[in-house]
Amino acid sequence: MSESPHYVTVDDYLPAARAALPPDVWDYYEGGAGDEWTLAENRRAFGRWMLRPRILRGSGAPETSTTVLGTPLAFPVLVAPWAYQRLAHPDGELATARAASTAGTVMVVSSTTEAYLEQVAEATDGALWWQLYVAEDRGFTVAMLERVVAAGYGAVCWTVDFVVNGLRHRDTRSGFVMPIGIGESDYLFDPMLTWDDLAWIKETAHGLPVVVKGLLTAEDAELAVQAGADAIIVSNHGGRQLDRSPAGLDALPEVAAQVSGRVPVLMDGGVRRGTDVLTALALGASAVLVGRPTIWGLAAEGQAGVAGVLGILRAELENAMALAGCRTVDEAGASLITPVP
Repeated sequence: MSESPHYVTVDDYLPAARAALPPDVWDYYEGGAGDEWTLAENRRAFGRWMLRPRILRGSGAPETSTTVLGTPLAFPVLVAPWAYQRLAHPDGELATARAASTAGTVMVVSSTTEAYLEQVAEATDGALWWQLYVAEDRGFTVAMLERVVAAGYGAVCWTVDFVVNGLRHRDTRSGFVMPIGIGESDYLFDPMLTWDDLAWIKETAHGLPVVVKGLLTAEDAELAVQAGADAIIVSNHGGRQLDRSPAGLDALPEVAAQVSGRVPVLMDGGVRRGTDVLTALALGASAVLVGRPTIWGLAAEGQAGVAGVLGILRAELENAMALAGCRTVDEAGASLITPVP
């Protein structure tokens, strides 16, 4: 019997995940929009910064814990929402939720689990947020949010960058069809939403914090704060919507500067290393979200794989903080980084 692969970095899960998945499912998870320029930019953006380590600061045992929207996190990495996890592994979202709980962090659960959102909540005692797409049928959305509140989800993460589908050419070529299956009905997303709808969402969510996910500009960040957003996630939907939109990391500084601490700012897109997490913190993020690496972990090893990915990121962050002289998450400020010449 062969030994299990030894996963040193999160990228080590990628070959095992690819081997486990049908080609069309792999392309659905991995692909981006258009020429996939933005998808690639999400990774390239981290290469535009380098760390400025400080020495003799007693940072040998850094404290990675933090709090976002009142939820304690063992380290500032959340699991991003991604759809149809049962295509990657039979245990799907249940395995991911358990792994996130074990790691001491939050899983943001995709709207595509609407039919069994209670099962996901019952699978773990960890913190969960609910990703929201607002349907054209507002009654459907109201009923869904009532269930989300009753099931104990801690926040609503409203994804706002899905006005229409991005042009995902890999899926067109492979013939991949998204297995919508939400409530066994046609869950048609409302393409005519405006900032005025945020107040309705907050009211319907019965006081749960509402996080707005999918902003890339200072202008929209200001509108989000004025409309009552409790937090913002700087995101380009993993490069899957508008190609030639900026990398999340590139958009982060202007959003963080505009918000100026009024609400937490998080980011996603291209996070693969603990040094990536530290870079994002230094540029103004309260925490980051990771998506594709958790897909690789789930496809490769189920719950253990997701836990392995999160464990690697936490260990790498601890190492980076210690070597950079950063004793706590709050100490990761602008002086910690500089642009690559």
